[in-house]
Amino acid sequence: MQGFSAHIRKRGNKMTETSDTFTELHPVQRQYKDRLFKFIFGSGTEDSMKRLLSLYNALNNSNHTDIRDISLTTIENIIYVTMKNDISFVIDDQMNLYEQQSSYNPNMPLRGFMYFAQLYQRHLALEKKDIYGTKKIMIPAPRFAVLYNGTKNTPDLVKLRLSDSFEGKTEKGDFEWTASMYNINLSHNYELQKKCKSLYDYSWYVEEVRKNKLTMTTKEAVNAAVDSAIKKNLLDGLFLQQKMEILNMTLTEFDQEEYDRNRREEGREEGKNEKARENARNFLVMKVLTPEQIAQGCGLSLEEVLEIEKTIK
Repeated sequence: MQGFSAHIRKRGNKMTETSDTFTELHPVQRQYKDRLFKFIFGSGTEDSMKRLLSLYNALNNSNHTDIRDISLTTIENIIYVTMKNDISFVIDDQMNLYEQQSSYNPNMPLRGFMYFAQLYQRHLALEKKDIYGTKKIMIPAPRFAVLYNGTKNTPDLVKLRLSDSFEGKTEKGDFEWTASMYNINLSHNYELQKKCKSLYDYSWYVEEVRKNKLTMTTKEAVNAAVDSAIKKNLLDGLFLQQKMEILNMTLTEFDQEEYDRNRREEGREEGKNEKARENARNFLVMKVLTPEQIAQGCGLSLEEVLEIEKTIK
């Protein structure tokens, strides 16, 4: 496939794939470092594969024990869709995509749909399948799980459907793509976290950082949470073994959350200001109030109102 290079390594009798994709077709907008969830469940080490298998079993009520049943298919450095914390893999003739999200995003079905298109494109190329032939091609069934641990209160499980984003109507069921969003905060999905201790440990740590941040700086909160995780031997000692890496990833992650939150707040303020200016302009056109009264009523400075007045012919 043009503009696409795949790198494959053996894992038991399975193939594990990583790739750089379409970077020359779609210019880089932002690079994301691997974040903690992907580091824990999708780094490709033996321990990470065990944790991923445990998570899969918990989500699917299965009982796999051999990590060689898993073939990682994660697309690295995928910029076009900007998935930043994804893990994809094949098991049981099922193409799975897990995406951790700390902010609610109703566009996950669309993002997943676009990502899966590339996963299937690569799968067909590796299997040397010809979609233009007369024989029906069988493909792994898709399964898209969004693991949400943001602060917005959501149910334990939400089904996000692509059809809810269609501007025009289609026959029900004709075209659909679904993302299953699981709330993995400590107060949600108790049975799921009970089945997968690694998921519980991860959720406990994130909750501890957030709790610490109420009275500490971000750096202090992360350091204290890591120390607590080490004392509790969470993730079988991973916090001790990879302390600096986890510290750096968590700081980056929470700094990004703070940045995104500030941008949303700035956007809301800009929207309020724009609405106030629009109202001021309307009052000026009507010529029923003085500029001073308009400024006071719209929450603008007199200078702003006078500047708007100059634009009215």
